[in-house]
Amino acid sequence: MKIFGREPALVISAVGAVVTLLVSLNLDWLSAGAGAAVIAFLTAVVIAATTRPIAPALFTAVVSAGAALFAQYGLHVSDAVVAAISGVVLVGFALFGIRPQVTPNADPRVIDGRVA
Repeated sequence: MKIFGREPALVISAVGAVVTLLVSLNLDWLSAGAGAAVIAFLTAVVIAATTRPIAPALFTAVVSAGAALFAQYGLHVSDAVVAAISGVVLVGFALFGIRPQVTPNADPRVIDGRVA
C-alpha cells in the first residue's frame, strides 16, 4: 500500500521531521513529549491501516498511543479506560468477523484428515 504514491515509512519519517522542526521552534502548544506522542500516534495509525492481513492488536496500539497523546494535552485517561476501549476494539473485530487469518475447516469434525 502506498500513501501519496510513497511507502508509508517514508511518509511517517517526513511527518516526523516536520514535527521535530516544529518542536525545535519552542511553540507553546507543542512540547517534545507532545511531539513524540503525535509521531507515535500517527505511526500506529499508519501501521494499523496498511498492514494486511488485518491484525486486531495493531488497533489496540492505536488506542494506547491515542491515550498517550491525550495525556500530553492534559486529558489523562486511566489504564482501566484504555484497557476497556482496547477490549471493545477486540470484541468489535471478533463480532464483525474481521479475522482473515483464521480459516475454518470445511467440516469441523475433520481433524488432520480424520473424522473426529
